[in-house]
Amino acid sequence: MAETLLEVKDLVKHFPIRSKGMFSKGTGVVKAVDGVSFSISRSETLGLVGESGCGKSTTGRLILRLTEPTSGQVTFGGMDVRSLGKHELRALRREMQIVFQDPYASLNPRMTVGQIVGEPLDVHGVPGGGDRQKRVEELLDVVGLSPYHASRYPHEFSGGQRQRIGIARALAVSPKLIVCDEPVSALDVSIQAQVINLLQDLQSNLGLTYLFIAHDLSVVKHISDRVAVMYLGKLVELAPKGVLYSSPMHPYTQALLSAVPVPDPDRKKHRILLEGEIPSPINPPSGCRFHPRCPHAQEVCSAEDPVLAEVAEGHVVACHLHQEPKNAEGGAA
Repeated sequence: MAETLLEVKDLVKHFPIRSKGMFSKGTGVVKAVDGVSFSISRSETLGLVGESGCGKSTTGRLILRLTEPTSGQVTFGGMDVRSLGKHELRALRREMQIVFQDPYASLNPRMTVGQIVGEPLDVHGVPGGGDRQKRVEELLDVVGLSPYHASRYPHEFSGGQRQRIGIARALAVSPKLIVCDEPVSALDVSIQAQVINLLQDLQSNLGLTYLFIAHDLSVVKHISDRVAVMYLGKLVELAPKGVLYSSPMHPYTQALLSAVPVPDPDRKKHRILLEGEIPSPINPPSGCRFHPRCPHAQEVCSAEDPVLAEVAEGHVVACHLHQEPKNAEGGAA
């Protein structure tokens, strides 16, 4: 069994809402992430998918402590990330990096590519001089760019090339884990394939571990080993890629997969259309958060919040349809 590199347990992030004015006060909270748990093994890719606003990007930032969690536990390589001080956290950042969604907004337009890629080396005290320049040139070569690109500025590159620069910057300090926060969603389809292939080659050559956050399930299927599905701040299903795509069990996962385009025009596909709007994370529904839109909702769904339960080896789902009914004493019938 592969060694666990990252473990997330009961991770919570509530953003307070404050009224406007001089005497502003708290009026509620946005429950962006509300009790998320999963683990990632070394050299594995876990895909994290869901609709916009479900909390998947916030989850990635919480793991790296770019955003401070409200509660919960993040363990990386046996270390409790939440308990680390400022200097210890900076040292750990060499092991955990991120590739952002927008390859232009994440790059400083006033810095050359060489300065951008070399900045992590400066931050973490890697020796400068000729060694630094050689390292920058090596990183550019690894991501498919040329050494002469180091003197250019971000606006001189295409979107795909800018994302390669972002990947080179993430690789600069030889991390073990990279959080890929929708790294191809802003790119053309043909460029998406090139970046995905690059990430896979880097993983194979360098033994990298990825948390790959996306809303495009076809992209996630191509790169992931396991896939976790998130809805309104909670995980609703997690399974190996082949199992999830062939036998999804949660109604929300089934609806998401039914919306994935099929390349064969002669093949008919049943589309599951969800009714209603996504509930507000400020005031989520009682019980199962998906029940107002679920075509299979039962009375118990609005009363009790289902827990993630294993239905097969490595396949967990939070749905009352797949959990044993309880007897009068509260145990399994």
